[in-house]
Amino acid sequence: MNVSEAIDYRRSVRGFLDKPVDIAVVKDVVERASRAASGGNVQPWHVDVIHGESMMKLKGIMADKIAKRESETPEYPIYPVGLTQPYEGRRAEVGEMLYGAIGIPREDKLGRAMWFSRNFQFFGAPVGLFISLDRQMGLPQWADAGALLNSIMLLLCEAGLDSCPQECWAVYPKTVGDFLGLPENRMLWTGMSIGYKDPAEPANQLRANRAPSNEWLVVHD
Repeated sequence: MNVSEAIDYRRSVRGFLDKPVDIAVVKDVVERASRAASGGNVQPWHVDVIHGESMMKLKGIMADKIAKRESETPEYPIYPVGLTQPYEGRRAEVGEMLYGAIGIPREDKLGRAMWFSRNFQFFGAPVGLFISLDRQMGLPQWADAGALLNSIMLLLCEAGLDSCPQECWAVYPKTVGDFLGLPENRMLWTGMSIGYKDPAEPANQLRANRAPSNEWLVVHD
């Protein structure tokens, strides 16, 4: 699979097979992804990978949190307050596309909430990944972490694996931080599920729309 094929293939998988993943492959992918561009070669990221017993333990912790409806305060705004058009429209559209694919109507708020809680079970994936950054880092370094994240996802495609980037983990910064043993100077940014996609999962049929390039691309002569 070349780069163009990986970019076209990649999508957020929300249902994984109960199939083991070679953790050595994941480690190799993450290490190779560290060649992602980084301003000043700062390399601001820190990556934690969980699987096996650690995965089962975190899934148990999160199942208990969800059952008790316990919540925490994110340490950064996941979306800007008052997000304007066309950005808010795009966000709303993909949400409706997802819940439409799995057949949960807008008025079934409980059903949607229960399905969303599957995020915190990694959608059944056997491997999870978290990225955190030192609190002194600014917006350019967060952009660098995005380059790392994308490189990881594309290399996973090349390795025959699927993934789902999950910024939802940022709403449990204390729980995840304590579980991973993150030092006080480091902030949780995002998580990711890694495994083999379940082709029978309706959510995996979703392919999010992309805006036509005439909305965001200008070529200057």
